[in-house]
Amino acid sequence: MQIGVPNQTRAAERRVAITPDVAARLAKQEFTVLVESGAGVAAGFPDHFFSEVGATITDVAAAWGAELVVCLSAPTEDQIGLLRRGGILLGLLEPLDQPQRAELLASAGVTALAFETLPRTTRAQPMDVLSSQATAAGYQAVLIAAVTHGKFFPMLTTAAGTIRPTKALVLGAGVAGLQAIATAKRLGAIVSAYDVRAAAAEQVESLGARFVHLDMEQQDETKTGGYARELEADAQQRLLMQLGEHVARHDVVISTAAIPGRKAPMLVTRDMVEQMAPGSVIVDLAVATGGNCELSKADEQVIHNGVIILAPTDLVSGVATHASQMYARNAAAVLVHLLQEEGVVIDFDDEITAGLCITHEGRILNERVKSMLEGGSG
Repeated sequence: MQIGVPNQTRAAERRVAITPDVAARLAKQEFTVLVESGAGVAAGFPDHFFSEVGATITDVAAAWGAELVVCLSAPTEDQIGLLRRGGILLGLLEPLDQPQRAELLASAGVTALAFETLPRTTRAQPMDVLSSQATAAGYQAVLIAAVTHGKFFPMLTTAAGTIRPTKALVLGAGVAGLQAIATAKRLGAIVSAYDVRAAAAEQVESLGARFVHLDMEQQDETKTGGYARELEADAQQRLLMQLGEHVARHDVVISTAAIPGRKAPMLVTRDMVEQMAPGSVIVDLAVATGGNCELSKADEQVIHNGVIILAPTDLVSGVATHASQMYARNAAAVLVHLLQEEGVVIDFDDEITAGLCITHEGRILNERVKSMLEGGSG
């Protein structure tokens, strides 16, 4: 079977969906890997790296027109037009954020497999692109905060006296948040964190950070597929009233809270920003779905009362080599899972395959996507 690897030229995107090491593994399983020329260059993988492991360097039409295409970001309408009818598309397809795209994929006769709807089960962990890419984002968020913040992160004892360590607060202790905690700790900061999920406290404390306890009922994530659920209006107001004092006394705030298919929860208001010390830094990782900070603007630096607010949408590409390698290994795990003696099979009796599949044979199969298109909340 052919596997197409297109060069996605979205602004600031540097990753590639399949790396040479994974292409070599796929070639041994009798896949023919078609890589669009230049697809891996920005991630540190020039064309000859792929050729040397048996992949074929090709053009845009052949890469998108392969029997199975592995992409990074969701395809544009023009790129969907290049897909093969009856073919398979695997990638980050934004089905809960842009459900209209599913209609285009269904009309194109494509079997669309979206990493965003992968079941959060033990069996599916090797395929979990959201977690691998969130790891990169959490790491990068702390690095740009450290560069932007005008102070040292660790405590330093010098001839000029002792420099106190930076105090960092991480809001949201999912994969990105936990990586942000670990990175800030490695840099020497004093780290605190908050999450609405009950299980998060133990995870935060296991990394040596302090969990911020608020007078709020904690959520049982086992009842919501591993994700936090949206708070009711009164609970959200209580959260903001209590969180403000904690935000105000930290030098750096990294916010990572997101809810699939929903607007990101507001966690840092204008009033909170105005209580922070000048020179403090906020890095908002949730800006793609509305942002956790009221003042965030995507890919812009906002300075309000001396507080610097960053909301980058391309953090993962800052570590494109390793992010690509992790993405490619996740994608390969999916391909191996689908592979049977007769080739790649879409088996709807399998919970992983059924969870991934958004469209098939001209129909939208995912119930949340269908509900959103019909005017529901998903």
